[in-house]
This record gives sequence, C-alpha cells and structure tokens, in this order.
Amino acid sequence: MLIKKPADIRPSEITSKENYLNRRQFIRAGSIAGAALVSGSAIGAVVPEGGRAKLPDVGKSEFSTAEAPNSYEDITTYNNYYEFGTGKEDPHKYAQDFEPRPWSITVDGHAEKTGTFDFDDFIKPFDLEERIYRMRCVEAWSMVIPWVGISLADVVKHYQPTSKAKYVAFETLHDPKRMFGQRRPVLDWPYKEGLTIAEATNPLTILAVGVYGESMPAQNGAPIRLVVPWKYGFKGIKGIVRISFTEKQPPVSWNISAPHEYGFYANVNPEVDHPRWSQATERRIGGGLFAPRIPTQMFNGYGEQVAHLYDGLDLRKNY
Repeated sequence: MLIKKPADIRPSEITSKENYLNRRQFIRAGSIAGAALVSGSAIGAVVPEGGRAKLPDVGKSEFSTAEAPNSYEDITTYNNYYEFGTGKEDPHKYAQDFEPRPWSITVDGHAEKTGTFDFDDFIKPFDLEERIYRMRCVEAWSMVIPWVGISLADVVKHYQPTSKAKYVAFETLHDPKRMFGQRRPVLDWPYKEGLTIAEATNPLTILAVGVYGESMPAQNGAPIRLVVPWKYGFKGIKGIVRISFTEKQPPVSWNISAPHEYGFYANVNPEVDHPRWSQATERRIGGGLFAPRIPTQMFNGYGEQVAHLYDGLDLRKNY
C-alpha cells in the first residue's frame, strides 16, 4: 500500500474533526455488523408499490453526511443505467414505463440460507434507514443523495454465509424486452458486480430501495440497488435479482469490458487517474455549467471508516 509523508498528504485526505469524533461510534457499529449472526428486526421494512410512494417507518442514520443533498430532479434525471441507454438522461427518458414489481431475488452460493424470495419477503426482516451519502462517479461528477435502504451487513448475517464465502456477487435483471439497452452489446449482459465480504459487511454499505423518503424510481435502479459510498458509482449495481456468496473473486462488468480502466475495487482515489481524464477534482451536479471543481477526497471522504479494509493493498495496482 502507498505510504505518504506528511508533505505529500492533501488537505482533502486529512480526517475531519466530525469524522474523528464519530470514530468510536462507527467502530462500535462495525463490531455489531461483524458479530454473531442474528435474526432480523421485529418491525421490518415495507416498500409500497407505485411511483413516488412514501416509505413508512424510516429511521435516520448516524452515518449521514451533514452536506445538503442534491434536488430530487438532479438525482433522478442525470445518471448512468446502461440497460436504458448510454446517455446520462436516457434512464429518465426510457425507464418510465418499466414496472419493477413483481420482483424476486435469488440468494445462492456458500450460505446456510439460500433460495428465491419475493421482494417483499426479502426486505421484510430489516429496518429502513435514510442515509445521506456523498456519491462520486468515475466521470468526475458527484452528488449528495438521501438514500433509503437496508444494511447489507444485516442481509449478509441473515443468510449466514459459510467460511468459504469470501465475496458477495450481484447480478442485474436480464430482460432485453423491457430494458432495450440490453439489446446492444455495450456490455456483457447481465450486469455483474461484487464486493469482498469485509466491504459488504462494512456499516456504510446498503441495499437502497428509495430516495428522498420515497420508493426507488425505475431510472435509479428500482426496486433495489447497491450503494457503496466510498467507491465510484459503477459499483452501485441496480435492479438486483441475484446475490451470491462466492469463494473466488467474481467477474464484474466494467472490469470485463475495460480492465485497464475499471478495476475490481473501484475505490475513489484522486491519485489514480482514469486513462482518459484526471480523478483529482470533481464537479457537483446542480451547480450549473460554471460550477467550481472541488478536490476529490480519498475514499470519497470516508477514509476514516474504510481505509483499514485495504491495509497492505497497493491501491495503485488494485484500483
């Protein structure tokens, strides 16, 4: 792993006072996520059907940033979802008629509990939380998004992975009839992503089912998607239909498509440029054409919570 001298450290990589003071609380939450397997909550998550349905019983998360979120319009009209086209506005244009229910999720691989579950049954054991996260796209733009989701650590514990499970793999719905972007060989469909078990059980990682307290719009990955706020946006797989516990590192779509540009880890790192542009700065969406560029933070500003996951790993080679 790259070791820096004090003179080499950028101001954006220095732990903020807020993060420092929250460190003990975060470690306590992390120890709970990694503890013995337990059953889900007594209340459970409920996600009503229908566009912009209000999500009930949503708790506030201690892990939210204090930054102001982008507007609902920003969040839902400008994003990547190649299943509905490669343009940033395409998902909003072409996903409006996509019906994300009924929906089922298959859990398989090295786990004690496996099977195919109706979406409502899948999320029922867990609590809904709103988490306001900074999100960074590999194309050097960013947003602050108020996600509503369930802890992936709780999901992992619920399905009881065996000692062979070293990774968690995810797969998107493959339905070229309804997702016309899949009719084009832009990627090797269906879309695939993956995390290490340690990343999946980090307290920051969630499976999101909504934004702004409402059900997830189709263009943003309804009914359920992955959110890993210290990684570039392409790790946030949408429209998940399969979760697999694997022993070997799973293949992931963008790494398959362009391995010299997109690595498995995809941690936000201002010191590792994309071959076609710098990652040192970013532009916050919503500020207009002349919005100032701001320094990109290592691990998107979540280094205090996640840097330990990569101790001993060269983040220039494992990008």
